[in-house]
Amino acid sequence: MGKNGKNGNGKNGGGKNGKNDPAGWLTPAVTALRVGAVGPIAGFDADSTPGFSGSRELGEQLLAERGEVLADLQELLYANGRAGDNRSVLLVLQGMDTAGKGGIVRHVGGLLDPQGLAIKGFGKPTPEELEHDFLWRVHKALPPAGRLGIFDRSHYEDVLPVRVHNLVPQSEWEKRYAIINQFEKELVESGTTVIKCALVVSKAEQKARLTERLERPDKYWKYNPGDIDERGFWDDYLQAYQAIFDRCDSDTAPWFLIPANHKWFARLAVCELLISALSGLDLDWPPADFDVATELERIRSLDD
Repeated sequence: MGKNGKNGNGKNGGGKNGKNDPAGWLTPAVTALRVGAVGPIAGFDADSTPGFSGSRELGEQLLAERGEVLADLQELLYANGRAGDNRSVLLVLQGMDTAGKGGIVRHVGGLLDPQGLAIKGFGKPTPEELEHDFLWRVHKALPPAGRLGIFDRSHYEDVLPVRVHNLVPQSEWEKRYAIINQFEKELVESGTTVIKCALVVSKAEQKARLTERLERPDKYWKYNPGDIDERGFWDDYLQAYQAIFDRCDSDTAPWFLIPANHKWFARLAVCELLISALSGLDLDWPPADFDVATELERIRSLDD
């Protein structure tokens, strides 16, 4: 895992010379992208790059460089988990169709060692899942100690499409905001750092991406005719997203709004948010649970 543990004790995690704002970032992503800093989602510019002044070329270069920092921090998390530390990290990804959730999983999650990842996608509930409360399937997918978990969609589906399409009575989904807040509070108290990202794509960009899926045979598998139907509920979804920001954003389980028209920026932004979260754990390498000098002597005594 990682390259060589070059972050030392993992307490830095910042950019060059120990800064938390690497080249191109005028404001750290964790500040620039917090939902309270960027305003209502209805007026959010999906083509923007909040806090970042660099070009696409710089952004792609930074993703490769910062990916190494992220990988080293993940190694620290994994090593501590193996040593008995109960902490973990959970990245929640939500967004309209074509917003790039899968791309984040591939291009940011792909920077990491698979053995330290726990990835779960949440689609339409199965008959078995519908027999339980809405958090049942989420509890089963939480990252174990030492792992970085990624949810492609999440428990928020139960106050997003469920709300938009009235799949349960309003009296039912209204109660879920408080249940989610309590669930996340207990999750954080048990040792899981939670980062929630809503990827925002414009209607024009979504149309272009849907069109591309029909113009390229290698993209057919990604196309779902139902996405066109969902587009008709665009404004309802914006209201539903604003409700989760207003009611489920907290300092312990924050929401971040990620403009996703530029895929390179969305991926870089999520990478930075993960680096910030892992750096905040202030991890160090776990001590040996054996006598190092004795083991060195045993190795030296081995036949070549």
